[in-house]
Amino acid sequence: MKKKLIVGLYLLCSAYATYAASPEIYPVNWWTGMKTNKLQLLLKNTDADFSKGQLTVNYPGVNLLGVHSFENGKYLAADIEITAAANPGNVDFIYTKNGKKSHISWPLKARKGIPGKDFAQGVSPADMIYLLMPDRFSNGDSTNDRVKGMRDQSLNRADYYARHGGDFKGIIQHLDYLEQLGVTSLWMTPVMENDMPSRTEHGYAITNHYKIDARYGGNSAYRELSDALHQRGMKLVQDAVYNHTGTWHFIVQDLPSKDWLNQWPTFTGTSAREQALFDPHASAIDKKLMTDGWFVKEMPDWNQRNPYVANFIIENAIWYVEEFGVDAIRVDTYMYNDLQFGNDCNAALLNEYPQLSIFGEVLVQNTPNQVYFVKNNINAAFKSNLPGLVDFQCLFNGIVPALTQDLGWNTGVIQLYNVLSYDYLYQDPTKNVLLLDNHDLNRFFSIVKEDVAKQKIAYTWLLTSRGIPQLYYGSEVLMKGETKPDGLVRLDFPGGWKDDARSAFTGQGMTPNEMEMQALVKKLGTYRKNSVALKFGKLMQFAPREGVYIYFRYTDHQTVMCVMNTAKEARKVDLTHFSERTDGFSAATNIITGTTIKLDGSIDIPAMQEMVFELSK
Repeated sequence: MKKKLIVGLYLLCSAYATYAASPEIYPVNWWTGMKTNKLQLLLKNTDADFSKGQLTVNYPGVNLLGVHSFENGKYLAADIEITAAANPGNVDFIYTKNGKKSHISWPLKARKGIPGKDFAQGVSPADMIYLLMPDRFSNGDSTNDRVKGMRDQSLNRADYYARHGGDFKGIIQHLDYLEQLGVTSLWMTPVMENDMPSRTEHGYAITNHYKIDARYGGNSAYRELSDALHQRGMKLVQDAVYNHTGTWHFIVQDLPSKDWLNQWPTFTGTSAREQALFDPHASAIDKKLMTDGWFVKEMPDWNQRNPYVANFIIENAIWYVEEFGVDAIRVDTYMYNDLQFGNDCNAALLNEYPQLSIFGEVLVQNTPNQVYFVKNNINAAFKSNLPGLVDFQCLFNGIVPALTQDLGWNTGVIQLYNVLSYDYLYQDPTKNVLLLDNHDLNRFFSIVKEDVAKQKIAYTWLLTSRGIPQLYYGSEVLMKGETKPDGLVRLDFPGGWKDDARSAFTGQGMTPNEMEMQALVKKLGTYRKNSVALKFGKLMQFAPREGVYIYFRYTDHQTVMCVMNTAKEARKVDLTHFSERTDGFSAATNIITGTTIKLDGSIDIPAMQEMVFELSK
């Protein structure tokens, strides 16, 4: 009898295990009190007939509105509503198949912090953003350099395509350094799990949207970094990748249905011809190639026109902000996303977090093309709701020609003046993010042929012009490199590893030029933090003459005059020409040197130099 009872219990447990294996649920949790209270949960099981079961919910305040199945029987999608009556706890979903019931627990949490105050604060021209690659900045915890079970086990600092071991702890250890530069906001290349076989240092081939890469410290260490930033009054910027994912993503490896990806008979890359999206003469195939083509074979392209895919990405975007206390989002490869999806995702995020900043990567050929993808004043059929973007035009068609071209009627610094004159096309150009370089571009120091004077002008412009300045790690100490290959612009920050002979954190082993450049950035960055004109002021620019470009940042309470000489000779500047901004002021203090000049005549500006003056009465 006892033997029969044991056999019976074994059979019962085996049957229960067959039908009761808990599925994975995405989003992995949610919160009470959210505006976004209607969700579409994606349930994934190992059972090929999982979709043949029935799902119900038994939790006060949570309603099940509908259930959907897919071609792949391992998935279900459940539409739920979390009403105001729901309290934090574990929501009980009941799954029934072949008369067997099992319980699926799904966490419903209480919110922590107040959006707009404690997180989701947004960034503004009052901020300075520092972009870094966490694998290449500082290694604070060598125990997570390799993580058992992950596909990429590389660890070789001599190989710029291997992992180098940088992590969140290393960043936390050097937040003092960022503050000394005047930095208020930290943007890292994507930190979601990238369990790809190789080239995982950049982070753009995501394999799990709900896990932070363990080699950086995982979810818990990412929260620690977010908290450490907020405790200092600093902000966290997420690098969000909506357009594509990695081939080893769990969904790509086992698709709910074929139409979750933009599929082609053979690998088809994007054309990268953004003109097809607004060209009134464009062909349908050019539009499709632009939007649906893949970046590379390792990065499958999401079909964002599929509502299930759109829901999965948008809900994750909101979850990520809430879970980790994000303040702003930089959207990777913005123009390659389905344009309507982009608007829908932005709207959903801003509905939940009205003060959140969103700026897109729009790497295009000229200013009108760039303007099309952001809130603009153009009479076009499609109207973007993207608040801001990375202002590549001010880089490529502005400061680069200003410092690399010979002076002419339409060459040299006049190009910087020209590109800013297009600001009338934007609804709010001050929400654009200015830059000199990033992880995909040549280091600016290499662009100017390692000319320190030109690098100083560039940083002076970056920190005094309109918009939100973004620094790329190490360029403040003259790191150089070109993108052939791209690993050369992604080298380690000096001093981020214990055995480094040189350290930009302490100055050990650094050259005088490197230290002088860093000191200039610190001086300008600190001044900018306390300058109402540079943070909130209007911009007035005067047409350049003989290579001298003069612009003002001003409010009712402060006026800053910036004098940039891009000529090979010193120039004498007649200040009476700028009387509409200088009238009422008698003197000007050079914020770098501390010297004061009178505004009653002319000033001499040395060759290839920019001076910044605060005017006084």
